[in-house]
Amino acid sequence: MAPEKLAELMSIEELRALVPELQQLTEKYKQAEALQKALFDISELANSVSELSRLYPAIHNIVSGLMNASNFFVALHHSSSDLVEFIYVVDEFDESLEREVPFSEIKHGFTGYILTTGNPLYLTKENLQEQIKATGAKGIGTMPVDWIGVPLRRGSQTIGAMVVQSYDDSIRYEERDRELLAFVSQHIVNALDRVKNRELTEKTIRERTRQLRHMNEELQDEIQERQKIESLQQALFEISELSANVEGDMQDFYSNLHDILARLLSAPNCYIAIWDRAKSILNFPYFSDELDQTIAPRPLGRGLTEFVLATGQAELINAERSILLSEQGQLDKDISERMQERETSWLGSPLVVDGEISGVIAVQTYEKSKGYTLKDLELLRFVSHHIAVAMERKRVADAMQAINQQLAEKVKERTDELYKTNQHLKKQIEERKEIELKLIHDAHHDALTDLPNRVMFTNRLELAVANKKRHPEHNFAVLFIDLDRFKLINDTIGHHAGDMFLIEVSKRLSQCIRGHDLLARLGGDEFVILLDSLEHEEDAEEVASRIIELLAKPFILDDKEMYSGASIGIAFIQNWYKKAEEVIRDADAAMYQAKALGRGRFMSFDSSMRERLLEELELESEFRHMLKEGLFECYCQPAVNLDTQEWVYLECYVRWQHPTLGKVKREQFWQVAEHSGLTIEMDNFMLERACSCLKQMQKEAGHSAHIALNLSINHLLQSKLVNQMLEQVEAAGISPSQLVLEFDENDLNKRSSHILPALKKLKKAGVTLVLDNFGSGLASLAYLYSYPFDYVKIDHRFVKSLPRSEKNLKMIQSVISIAEHLGFKLIAEGIENQAQYDALREIGCQYGQGSFVVNSLRMDQLTSLPSREISA
Repeated sequence: MAPEKLAELMSIEELRALVPELQQLTEKYKQAEALQKALFDISELANSVSELSRLYPAIHNIVSGLMNASNFFVALHHSSSDLVEFIYVVDEFDESLEREVPFSEIKHGFTGYILTTGNPLYLTKENLQEQIKATGAKGIGTMPVDWIGVPLRRGSQTIGAMVVQSYDDSIRYEERDRELLAFVSQHIVNALDRVKNRELTEKTIRERTRQLRHMNEELQDEIQERQKIESLQQALFEISELSANVEGDMQDFYSNLHDILARLLSAPNCYIAIWDRAKSILNFPYFSDELDQTIAPRPLGRGLTEFVLATGQAELINAERSILLSEQGQLDKDISERMQERETSWLGSPLVVDGEISGVIAVQTYEKSKGYTLKDLELLRFVSHHIAVAMERKRVADAMQAINQQLAEKVKERTDELYKTNQHLKKQIEERKEIELKLIHDAHHDALTDLPNRVMFTNRLELAVANKKRHPEHNFAVLFIDLDRFKLINDTIGHHAGDMFLIEVSKRLSQCIRGHDLLARLGGDEFVILLDSLEHEEDAEEVASRIIELLAKPFILDDKEMYSGASIGIAFIQNWYKKAEEVIRDADAAMYQAKALGRGRFMSFDSSMRERLLEELELESEFRHMLKEGLFECYCQPAVNLDTQEWVYLECYVRWQHPTLGKVKREQFWQVAEHSGLTIEMDNFMLERACSCLKQMQKEAGHSAHIALNLSINHLLQSKLVNQMLEQVEAAGISPSQLVLEFDENDLNKRSSHILPALKKLKKAGVTLVLDNFGSGLASLAYLYSYPFDYVKIDHRFVKSLPRSEKNLKMIQSVISIAEHLGFKLIAEGIENQAQYDALREIGCQYGQGSFVVNSLRMDQLTSLPSREISA
């Protein structure tokens, strides 16, 4: 609208009232324009500046355009080193402060407050004390009049602070300045990161450029080396051409030869000496020297040339070495003195023709700075051969044609070889393709039986599991087959027979399945079958019956008739299966159940088996926890002298009261320990408890006792474990003679040949040894004759049958008789009533153990018993 119209519509008073509002709006627009320009400048800085040292002054300049920032600094907090770096400081009072300080030193200052809280801080001389009280921060250095600090944030992390301050009462800040500085700080961090990244990039570029320059220098060195090699090749070529084409005066030939040699190394002085063997004279057909004009033929003496002829090798001789040769009598003294006077460096190499030395070629220099090196020596040694060939130019010229012919034949021969090599490579490619196919086959098949292996079977089973999810009406089953007596066959007739047995088993199994079923060998004597598209579940059981029947027939191995059998677990694929491993696991569990019920049968998996497996896992987990925390209860069952009622020793054992399963049987207890591989740890736990009990009894009750442990056979299989056990006993302050170790006969049957040395070591250390459960397994009298047992415990099942079993009574009586002759003592285990006790006493049994004799005691009750004499 035109001003005239506006004037008409509005009165003078109304216009005057609008002036302040318009001025305020104009000021706001100016501030917005200044802020927009500042942000644009920051963006330009981020794009143009490549070094942080240039960025901070530029930012200072931009902030100064928005407010008075004559005192300005930027601080960055490095969290990794917990240092605060004052990266840029302009301050009229505190500009000399340290550039890096520990965060702990400024933590309670104004800047530390911003870095800690991430909040901006606006201080004036009016609100200073109030803010110090509210924030807990305090000033460090010269106190300002006004102070504004804002955090620099990267995401949610505070990485630094930007501060402006005034020491002049005429320069004051407003809340608008704090908001402006806080707004600008958000963009400064972005610019800082971009410049830092650009600086890092340029640094990387410079480093890469330096590496490339270094590589270029190496390349230049390599080029120079190649140029030298090319020069050598060119020189050798020229020598070859010279020797083949020379027809004029020999002096021209030698002069040209000298020129070629001078291009390879420093050769201002050169001569060639020919050895006339018949006259023992050295002739010099070519001689060029800066100091000496000519040299006459001379007889052999002790010169440099004669030294090369004598050694037959190229030689490097300087003034220093000439002194040594002179002292050794291999060089005339005057020659050595002349070389020292002239500072001569001399190279000489023999000229060999048809394996004989015909002369010497030598070069020398009288400038010390141009002395020869070993590389020059090698070069001359190499070139001298070609010079010798040149001196035999006629023979070489006559033979050149033949050589050319030979070269042509060599080229043809090489061409033929390349053709044959090409054909051979083609053949190798075909062979490699066949090998790749074979590798693919081998990766999915068993090497012995050529049946699919675990990988292929698992892949196929995964498809069957997926098929069952999509088509629930399709039926699949997995048969897990474990062979009987396979280990016996391997151990008795050998591994070759075992391999033949597995191959025959695979053939028989193949006869029991259909073409679209899958038979695989998982390893050892374990086979699996995937039955595809079954009509009824009974079909899988019928296949299992056929397999058991077929494998029960005799096998002829190495002309011996052997029998085997199989235990089979069946798992039907259900739609709740997720992985192939789950099906194999359940089939395996069913197989173990079939084996537990008696070999030569099959068993189908059901949910109760999984529950038993989970129960076993829970039991093992609880066992590990109890052992780790040492929560097992220890009891002692005394072995008693039935004549005197004295305790021979205390047999220590563990009771396990499971919170949900109740009391765990002793056999199941040790079975869990063996399955979890913790038998040795359990032994160490028992040994520690026994040693602690013995020590406490000696200290508190004054008992002199012997404590027995049922030790695992695994402790005897390694001499290291036996030593550790004895060291543990001695470290506890217990004599090994107070320790009684019982070993189960069934365990000894498995590895009896490996434990005798360990038993002897324990016996020598003073440990009392007991053969436990004698007669429970394949009892062997060899244990009684050959092993150093102090006691033999008759298995409790023999005692339990007394007195009604006359046969068992006589067996015990026989062992008592053997004990008298062999020097060990017999203990009857498991005496539970008066009749058993009387029967044993009647046949002369002196030692016994059982609830009828003495009840079991808790180990912690032993120290409260009255003192008694206990002898072993």
